[in-house]
Amino acid sequence: MGFAGAKIGRKDHEKSPESPPAHHLHHHHLTNQSPKSIIWIFLLVIAVDLSCLLLYHSAYQNYLFLATSQYSQESFPSQDSSFRQAKILSSNIHAEGPSSSSSLDSAQPELRRASLSPPTESVPQIQSSPADSEQGNLSFPANQQNEETKLERVLREAAMVNKTVIITTVNSAWMMPNSIFDLFLESFRVGNQTQVLLNHLIVVAFDQEAQNRCLELHSHCYALRTEGVDFSSKVDFMSAEYLKMMWSRIGFLHTVLKKGYSFIFTDADIVWFRDPFQQFYEDADFQIACDQFRYNSTDLNNSPNAGFTYAKSSNATIQFYKFWYDSKDTYPWSHDQHVLNKIKFDPFIDKIGLKIKFLDTTYFGGFCEQSKDLDVVFTMHANCCTSLDSKIHDHNMVIDDWKRYMTLPRNQTEPNSWTMPRYCGNDT
Repeated sequence: MGFAGAKIGRKDHEKSPESPPAHHLHHHHLTNQSPKSIIWIFLLVIAVDLSCLLLYHSAYQNYLFLATSQYSQESFPSQDSSFRQAKILSSNIHAEGPSSSSSLDSAQPELRRASLSPPTESVPQIQSSPADSEQGNLSFPANQQNEETKLERVLREAAMVNKTVIITTVNSAWMMPNSIFDLFLESFRVGNQTQVLLNHLIVVAFDQEAQNRCLELHSHCYALRTEGVDFSSKVDFMSAEYLKMMWSRIGFLHTVLKKGYSFIFTDADIVWFRDPFQQFYEDADFQIACDQFRYNSTDLNNSPNAGFTYAKSSNATIQFYKFWYDSKDTYPWSHDQHVLNKIKFDPFIDKIGLKIKFLDTTYFGGFCEQSKDLDVVFTMHANCCTSLDSKIHDHNMVIDDWKRYMTLPRNQTEPNSWTMPRYCGNDT
C-alpha cells in the first residue's frame, strides 16, 4: 500500500504543485507512528501487570506472616511456659516416685519369674513403698528434692577431679568411740600416702546418732534413712534389719552412679594401708575384692566380697547395679553378696557389656584369705568374722603390725607378715 501511494503521489506532484489534502497528511502520520505506539502501549500494559503482581505478592506474604504468627502463639507454648510445665511434671514424678517405680516393677512380673534379666527400658529411680518389697522402703526423707540437693553437694565437694569418691556406710554401733569407725580412720592416717584420700571419703550414716558423730569427726557425711527401720543398734548378721541395710546400700550406690560419679565402696571394717588406685585394672567397669581368689582376675568362680568394690560410672554399671538391686526379689532373704554370686553368671552381664575383674587377695586381703606380705598389701578386711568385738580386737592387732612394719629399715630382706587373727578365725 505504501508503494502504490508513493507512485500516485509522484504523478499528482507532476500534475500540480499544490500540497496534498490535510486528511492525507494525517493518515500518513498515523501510518508512520503506529508501530511505536503499539510497542509503548504493550510495554505499559506489561508494567502495570508487573506492578499488580508485586503488590499482590507483598500483600499475600504479609497475610501469611500474620497468620503464621497467630498460629504459633495459639498452638505452641513459649519456651518459658514449656520449662514451667517440665518443672511441674518433674515435681510430680518426684512426688509420685514410689508408685511410679512400683508400676514399672510390676509391669513385667512374668519376665522376672522367667529370667533374671531386667527390662531394657531406662533405669527408673530406686524407690519403693513398703508394700513393694519385704526388704523395706529405700527412699530419701520426705523432702526429696532437698535431700537430692544435699547428696549432690556432698558428692561434688568430696569428688576427685575425675568425679570419683570413696564411700563407706555406718550405723551408730560402728560409730561408737574406739569402735570400728575409729580404726578405719586411723588406718588412713598411718597408711602409706593414704591420709589425703580422706578428703574424698563420704560417710553414709544409717541413723541420726551415726550422722551426728560423723559430723564431729569427718568433713563429708550424708544421712541415708530407710523408712520404718531403726539401724541405730547393733544389727545381727542375716537378720531382717541386716538385709534391709545391705540392700539400701546397693540402691544408694546405684543412685551415685546415675549421678555420674564413680566410686570405691569400702566396708568400714576394712583398714587401708596403701592407695588402691595403683593396683586397679584400667580396662574393667566393675572390680571387686574376694573372700577366696583363684589366681585369675576374670574367673567368675572367684568368691567375691561386696565389701570392697570399684565401679566406674557408665551405662553398663548403672544397668548392672539396677539389675543387682532388683534381683533381691528373685532371691528373697539373701543378702547382696549371695545374690551377686548368682547373677554374675547371668547372660544379662554379657548383654550389657560389663567387664568384671576380681581383685587378688595378695593385695586386697582379709581374714578369710590373708595377704601374706606387708610389702605389697593395700587393704585388709575383717571378713569371715561376724562378731563386732572380734573385728575390733583383731583389727587393733593388724594396725599394730602395720605400725611396727613402718618402723623397720627399708633394706630388710625378710618377708614381713601379719599376726594371725586371734578371734575372728574362731567365730565364722
